[in-house]
Amino acid sequence: MGGPKQMLLLDGKPILERTISLFNGFSIIVATAGENFDALKGHGVELVEGGVERQDSIANALKKVPADTDLVIVHDGARPLAARGMIDSAIEAAERFGAAVVGVPVKDTIKHVSDDGFIQKTPDRDFLWKVQTPQVFRYNIIKEAYARASHKATDDSKLVEDLGYKVKMVMGSYENIKITTPEDLIIAEAICTGRQKKSS
Repeated sequence: MGGPKQMLLLDGKPILERTISLFNGFSIIVATAGENFDALKGHGVELVEGGVERQDSIANALKKVPADTDLVIVHDGARPLAARGMIDSAIEAAERFGAAVVGVPVKDTIKHVSDDGFIQKTPDRDFLWKVQTPQVFRYNIIKEAYARASHKATDDSKLVEDLGYKVKMVMGSYENIKITTPEDLIIAEAICTGRQKKSS
Protein backbone atom coordinates (compact mmCIF):
# COMPACT_ATOMS: atom_id res chain seq x y z
CA MET A 1 0.00 0.00 0.00
CA GLY A 2 3.04 2.31 0.01
CA GLY A 3 2.92 3.01 3.74
CA PRO A 4 0.84 2.28 6.86
CA LYS A 5 -2.59 1.68 5.30
CA GLN A 6 -4.49 3.29 8.18
CA MET A 7 -2.68 6.59 7.54
CA LEU A 8 -3.39 6.75 3.80
CA LEU A 9 -5.83 9.41 2.67
CA LEU A 10 -9.44 8.56 1.90
CA ASP A 11 -11.33 11.45 0.34
CA GLY A 12 -8.67 13.81 1.69
CA LYS A 13 -8.59 12.50 5.27
CA PRO A 14 -6.44 9.75 6.86
CA ILE A 15 -8.31 6.45 7.06
CA LEU A 16 -7.64 6.02 10.79
CA GLU A 17 -8.95 9.51 11.57
CA ARG A 18 -12.16 8.65 9.73
CA THR A 19 -12.46 5.44 11.73
CA ILE A 20 -11.89 7.21 15.05
CA SER A 21 -14.62 9.73 14.23
CA LEU A 22 -17.17 6.89 14.08
CA PHE A 23 -16.77 6.45 17.84
CA ASN A 24 -17.19 10.03 19.04
CA GLY A 25 -18.49 9.96 22.60
CA PHE A 26 -16.72 6.71 23.51
CA SER A 27 -13.43 6.21 25.32
CA ILE A 28 -11.11 5.13 22.50
CA ILE A 29 -7.88 3.17 22.69
CA VAL A 30 -5.90 2.91 19.46
CA ALA A 31 -3.29 0.19 19.06
CA THR A 32 -0.95 1.27 16.29
CA ALA A 33 2.70 1.48 15.35
CA GLY A 34 4.67 4.01 17.37
CA GLU A 35 5.49 5.91 14.20
CA ASN A 36 1.81 6.92 13.99
CA PHE A 37 1.56 8.36 17.50
CA ASP A 38 2.45 11.96 16.60
CA ALA A 39 -0.14 12.08 13.84
CA LEU A 40 -2.88 10.94 16.23
CA LYS A 41 -2.09 13.22 19.16
CA GLY A 42 -4.91 15.66 19.77
CA HIS A 43 -7.62 13.26 18.60
CA GLY A 44 -8.80 12.45 22.12
CA VAL A 45 -7.63 8.84 22.04
CA GLU A 46 -5.31 6.78 24.21
CA LEU A 47 -2.48 5.27 22.21
CA VAL A 48 -0.80 1.91 22.76
CA GLU A 49 1.86 0.15 20.76
CA GLY A 50 0.47 -2.39 18.34
CA GLY A 51 1.73 -5.98 18.32
CA VAL A 52 3.11 -8.31 15.69
CA GLU A 53 -0.35 -9.73 14.94
CA ARG A 54 -3.83 -8.24 15.26
CA GLN A 55 -4.49 -10.40 18.32
CA ASP A 56 -1.37 -9.02 20.01
CA SER A 57 -2.55 -5.46 19.35
CA ILE A 58 -5.95 -6.14 20.91
CA ALA A 59 -4.28 -7.76 23.92
CA ASN A 60 -2.15 -4.63 24.41
CA ALA A 61 -5.22 -2.40 24.19
CA LEU A 62 -7.22 -4.54 26.64
CA LYS A 63 -4.56 -3.92 29.28
CA LYS A 64 -5.60 -0.25 29.20
CA VAL A 65 -9.33 -0.86 29.58
CA PRO A 66 -10.61 0.03 33.09
CA ALA A 67 -11.87 -2.94 35.08
CA ASP A 68 -15.29 -1.30 35.66
CA THR A 69 -16.01 -1.14 31.91
CA ASP A 70 -19.32 -2.69 30.83
CA LEU A 71 -18.71 -3.30 27.12
CA VAL A 72 -15.66 -3.41 24.88
CA ILE A 73 -15.99 -2.56 21.19
CA VAL A 74 -13.26 -3.91 18.92
CA HIS A 75 -13.00 -2.30 15.48
CA ASP A 76 -10.47 -2.44 12.66
CA GLY A 77 -8.69 0.84 12.05
CA ALA A 78 -8.92 0.13 8.32
CA ARG A 79 -12.75 0.00 8.33
CA PRO A 80 -13.66 3.70 8.11
CA LEU A 81 -17.02 3.21 6.39
CA ALA A 82 -19.03 1.58 9.18
CA ALA A 83 -22.28 3.37 10.02
CA ARG A 84 -23.11 4.58 13.51
CA GLY A 85 -26.45 2.75 13.37
CA MET A 86 -24.56 -0.50 12.80
CA ILE A 87 -22.37 0.19 15.82
CA ASP A 88 -25.43 0.93 17.97
CA SER A 89 -27.10 -2.31 16.86
CA ALA A 90 -24.01 -4.32 17.82
CA ILE A 91 -23.92 -2.63 21.23
CA GLU A 92 -27.59 -3.40 21.84
CA ALA A 93 -27.05 -7.06 20.91
CA ALA A 94 -24.02 -7.37 23.19
CA GLU A 95 -25.93 -5.82 26.07
CA ARG A 96 -28.57 -8.51 25.61
CA PHE A 97 -26.49 -11.56 24.68
CA GLY A 98 -22.99 -10.77 25.99
CA ALA A 99 -21.24 -10.93 22.62
CA ALA A 100 -22.13 -9.66 19.15
CA VAL A 101 -20.40 -9.26 15.80
CA VAL A 102 -21.31 -7.42 12.63
CA GLY A 103 -21.36 -9.27 9.33
CA VAL A 104 -23.10 -9.81 6.00
CA PRO A 105 -24.37 -12.92 4.22
CA VAL A 106 -21.87 -14.21 1.65
CA LYS A 107 -22.83 -13.69 -1.98
CA ASP A 108 -20.49 -16.24 -3.55
CA THR A 109 -20.43 -20.00 -3.31
CA ILE A 110 -17.69 -21.09 -0.89
CA LYS A 111 -15.55 -24.20 -1.34
CA HIS A 112 -13.54 -26.07 1.28
CA VAL A 113 -10.30 -27.06 -0.46
CA SER A 114 -7.61 -29.56 0.58
CA ASP A 115 -3.89 -28.77 0.83
CA ASP A 116 -3.35 -30.24 -2.65
CA GLY A 117 -6.03 -28.05 -4.22
CA PHE A 118 -9.03 -30.37 -4.49
CA ILE A 119 -12.54 -29.40 -3.41
CA GLN A 120 -13.58 -31.32 -0.31
CA LYS A 121 -17.05 -29.92 0.25
CA THR A 122 -19.36 -27.03 -0.57
CA PRO A 123 -20.97 -25.48 2.52
CA ASP A 124 -24.55 -24.23 2.21
CA ARG A 125 -24.10 -20.49 1.76
CA ASP A 126 -27.53 -19.82 3.28
CA PHE A 127 -25.78 -20.26 6.63
CA LEU A 128 -22.51 -18.46 5.80
CA TRP A 129 -21.76 -14.88 6.82
CA LYS A 130 -18.72 -12.71 6.19
CA VAL A 131 -17.59 -11.34 9.54
CA GLN A 132 -16.77 -7.66 9.94
CA THR A 133 -16.19 -5.29 12.82
CA PRO A 134 -17.29 -3.79 15.14
CA GLN A 135 -17.37 -6.75 17.50
CA VAL A 136 -18.77 -5.99 20.94
CA PHE A 137 -18.35 -7.99 24.15
CA ARG A 138 -19.04 -7.70 27.83
CA TYR A 139 -15.75 -6.76 29.41
CA ASN A 140 -15.48 -9.90 31.54
CA ILE A 141 -16.07 -12.14 28.51
CA ILE A 142 -13.41 -10.64 26.24
CA LYS A 143 -10.91 -10.44 29.10
CA GLU A 144 -11.45 -14.12 29.88
CA ALA A 145 -11.19 -15.02 26.20
CA TYR A 146 -7.79 -13.33 25.89
CA ALA A 147 -6.53 -14.65 29.22
CA ARG A 148 -7.34 -18.22 28.17
CA ALA A 149 -6.46 -17.98 24.47
CA SER A 150 -4.33 -20.97 23.49
CA HIS A 151 -3.99 -20.19 19.79
CA LYS A 152 -4.07 -17.36 17.30
CA ALA A 153 -7.42 -16.33 15.85
CA THR A 154 -8.26 -13.96 13.00
CA ASP A 155 -11.09 -12.37 14.94
CA ASP A 156 -12.01 -11.93 18.57
CA SER A 157 -15.33 -13.75 18.39
CA LYS A 158 -13.50 -17.02 17.69
CA LEU A 159 -11.73 -16.76 21.05
CA VAL A 160 -15.07 -16.10 22.72
CA GLU A 161 -16.72 -19.01 20.89
CA ASP A 162 -13.92 -21.31 22.08
CA LEU A 163 -15.02 -20.63 25.67
CA GLY A 164 -18.54 -21.80 24.88
CA TYR A 165 -20.23 -18.39 24.71
CA LYS A 166 -22.87 -17.76 22.06
CA VAL A 167 -22.12 -14.83 19.77
CA LYS A 168 -24.98 -12.93 18.12
CA MET A 169 -24.57 -11.97 14.47
CA VAL A 170 -25.79 -8.47 13.58
CA MET A 171 -26.44 -7.28 10.04
CA GLY A 172 -23.61 -5.09 8.80
CA SER A 173 -23.15 -3.53 5.38
CA TYR A 174 -21.41 -4.48 2.16
CA GLU A 175 -19.96 -0.95 2.23
CA ASN A 176 -18.21 -1.70 5.53
CA ILE A 177 -15.07 -2.89 3.75
CA LYS A 178 -11.62 -3.35 5.23
CA ILE A 179 -9.07 -1.37 3.25
CA THR A 180 -6.22 -3.81 2.71
CA THR A 181 -5.16 -3.45 -0.94
CA PRO A 182 -4.93 -0.57 -3.44
CA GLU A 183 -8.11 -1.89 -5.05
CA ASP A 184 -9.94 -1.56 -1.73
CA LEU A 185 -8.94 2.10 -1.53
CA ILE A 186 -10.43 2.72 -4.99
CA ILE A 187 -13.69 1.06 -3.90
CA ALA A 188 -13.73 3.09 -0.66
CA GLU A 189 -13.30 6.32 -2.62
CA ALA A 190 -16.25 5.34 -4.80
CA ILE A 191 -18.37 4.61 -1.72
CA CYS A 192 -17.51 8.03 -0.27
CA THR A 193 -18.42 9.71 -3.56
CA GLY A 194 -21.72 7.84 -3.67
CA ARG A 195 -22.57 8.85 -0.13
CA GLN A 196 -21.82 12.49 -0.88
CA LYS A 197 -24.14 12.42 -3.89
CA LYS A 198 -26.93 10.87 -1.81
CA SER A 199 -26.58 13.52 0.90
CA SER A 200 -26.47 16.46 -1.51
